Amino acid sequence: MKDHESEELSGIDQRLRDPLTDALFEALLLLENKEECYRFFQDIATVAEIKSLAQRLEVAKLLEKNVTYTTIAQNTGASTATISRVKRCLYFGADGYQLILRRLGENEKGED
Repeated sequence: MKDHESEELSGIDQRLRDPLTDALFEALLLLENKEECYRFFQDIATVAEIKSLAQRLEVAKLLEKNVTYTTIAQNTGASTATISRVKRCLYFGADGYQLILRRLGENEKGED
């Protein structure tokens, strides 16, 4: 592994790392647009799994805006346990949520 790769992965839970997971993430990086994402995810995951991931991302967006748990639960249908877990990851995790929320914000600014 290259030095910069080991630095990038320093905050990653090493239980995730294995050749199959690496192959999955490499495959995801090959998807070129939203349509391809829908096709791939429809084949690889259940509707419930996809909806759960989407819900967690929305919860992270709302937490970042300091929306209350009650409002988040009402708006997303997420349980308080899910909201708490997302909050813990958002502020004390591997910075994955922070990374994607920052990029989504940059993308929105670029579209204005």
